[in-house]
Amino acid sequence: MIRKTLAALSLAAVAPLASAQTATMCVFDVIGANGDVYNMVKDFALEMKTHNVDFKLKPYTDEGVAIGDFNSGQCDAVAALDIRLRPFNRFTGSVSAVGALPTYKDLETLLATLAQPKAAPLMKENGYEVLGIVPAGAGYLFVNDREIDTAGELAGKRIATLDYQKDAIRMVNYVKATVVPSDITNFAGKFNNGSVDTAYAPAFAYEALELYKGIGEKGGIVDYPLAQLTVQIVARDEVLDDDVAQKAREVAWGMFPQAMNMISDLEDAIPDDKWIRIPEKDIVGYQEMFRENRLEMRDGANGAPVVYSPKMLSLMSKIRCSSNPGASECTADNRE
Repeated sequence: MIRKTLAALSLAAVAPLASAQTATMCVFDVIGANGDVYNMVKDFALEMKTHNVDFKLKPYTDEGVAIGDFNSGQCDAVAALDIRLRPFNRFTGSVSAVGALPTYKDLETLLATLAQPKAAPLMKENGYEVLGIVPAGAGYLFVNDREIDTAGELAGKRIATLDYQKDAIRMVNYVKATVVPSDITNFAGKFNNGSVDTAYAPAFAYEALELYKGIGEKGGIVDYPLAQLTVQIVARDEVLDDDVAQKAREVAWGMFPQAMNMISDLEDAIPDDKWIRIPEKDIVGYQEMFRENRLEMRDGANGAPVVYSPKMLSLMSKIRCSSNPGASECTADNRE
């Protein structure tokens, strides 16, 4: 991983450490203190020393425990996947809305927008503030049989589904598959031992969680991003003043190239014959299916849970239509 350590340390050396503010941060990484996410947050913390904030990091391999400790006041901030952080900020927690950002270029445009000072009011919600958003990689469908490459073929299949991810549960039910309740510590084991037919994860899980075992000789990874996962840092609103909080978001945005290099390396490391390419005509159909589901989960229509922020869905729709103005959704009456 590319580090900005030397630059951060040299600047930190001239910073007035005696007046530095200290804050603790619970950091989730499924591999713990040796994981890429934890190391990326370490780089963030080093950069923040230049702004007189000294984050003391605490590694966690269980996301639920990390957030529980944050809730109980044992940490001033928490770094975890946005899916789990949705209760703290529905707007930024909707970045990973299903099918909403089909390309990394669209994600880059979104995160650049969110790092601007004019977006700062949207970073605060319910007494909490988002201090940074960094890509964690697109989420892909891992399958134990390459024949499972269309939504129709998911019917009746068992899918490891995070039990707190309401939008995923909704989608699994929509395609008439079977929800197998899981959490981030055990979904990989269920896929690898054949308890489920499919699982949803970013590319890092192929090696780190040994999902290649579940893929075996017959399976693969459907090469279409179901969602863009991000690591977000959330703190109680009073932890940093507004100016420093904005600096924190700009530091996190400055790490976008570092994060994307890591993600590209991980995706490129997966053998090409493990990727399942799907036809462009199918992709157009999936995009409309996802869009209809997002609308329902924005409005709570047709029995769907209310999950997504209307403002975030609208922003992501504008980004998609800027990069692909010919898409049918861009002239739809019910545009997000």
